[in-house]
Amino acid sequence: MDFVYRFPVVRGIQAGVEYYIAMVPLKMLSRLFPAEDEEYVLPEYRAQRKLNEARIPVISKYILDNRDSYVFSALAASIDGNFSFEKSGKNPDLGVLEVSMDTHFLINDGQHRKSAILAALKEDPTLENETISIVFYADQGLRRSQQIFTDLNKNAVKTSNSISVLYDSRDKIAVITRNVVGNIEFLNTYTDKEKDNLGKFSSSLFTLNTFYSANKYIVGGKQSKAIEDFLMRYWSCVVEHMQPWQELQDRTITKVDLRENFIATQSIVIQALGRVGNAFYTNDLDIECYLKKIETINWSRGARHWYMRAVGKNGRIITNKKAALLIANVIKKEIGLSLMQEEKNAEDSLKRLLKNRG
Repeated sequence: MDFVYRFPVVRGIQAGVEYYIAMVPLKMLSRLFPAEDEEYVLPEYRAQRKLNEARIPVISKYILDNRDSYVFSALAASIDGNFSFEKSGKNPDLGVLEVSMDTHFLINDGQHRKSAILAALKEDPTLENETISIVFYADQGLRRSQQIFTDLNKNAVKTSNSISVLYDSRDKIAVITRNVVGNIEFLNTYTDKEKDNLGKFSSSLFTLNTFYSANKYIVGGKQSKAIEDFLMRYWSCVVEHMQPWQELQDRTITKVDLRENFIATQSIVIQALGRVGNAFYTNDLDIECYLKKIETINWSRGARHWYMRAVGKNGRIITNKKAALLIANVIKKEIGLSLMQEEKNAEDSLKRLLKNRG
């Protein structure tokens, strides 16, 4: 057999079947996995999902922006062709995988990573001798390849946004959010740093991702030490003057009361406070002077001013962007901030809606 590819590999066994793990230079990916046009191939005749072209530049940018610290998990591929494993040395599972020149390699998992790496190589050829691990399986036909794809993907669990914020050291707003929440006792006590959705009986009231999203809106993606100082002052002031939160601190209400009878812990309210925070950030206003007035706001779920802003006609919390805007309008008007034209238009629309409903 005329061999072209020789991969130093580690051999393993799963479900009684051998597989091989190789470290492959990035420059070889284009040879092993040449581009194929599957645009018109029906899903039942493919062993992969259709390539999402929009994902490729995002992943490629990740590589290029983090040239000294990017990381990828292994690709998985089936070998459709002749191959043999020759052990080397005393360990029977260490050796060389020899694969014939006419072999077809089929990616079972990692097609977007592969395509993004190739795109990054075009911009930075110095990547070519870096490596990625590939797990090679013997091809056993389309049905088996489809099953491998399914098995590799269906049990994968996407990490929560909150834990991504907690662990991400590249995103400066994530770092700032962690610092702010961690240094404000009330927020640190009641913010879940791992989950995105809280159960009815959760000991937490907020999620880390909720504050991250609000902070991104406040500062518009800007990053500096001054921003962290601003956000510390802003959220400290909110905590100090948010009456239901203080009542929880003073033990005059319980977490159950707070969740069921007030809207002050709802994610959409934190987003609304993000909109309000942006007004302070962009206009350099006196935070304490204005925010102390939020003590006068009635945050009760049944208060009339929250109807069709925070609470729908079915009694459920509204969670869309318009709700955040309309809730922020109430806060702004109560503390004496003027509304922008977009916010005035939203108020007019709400008035018409309520009038038509009688």
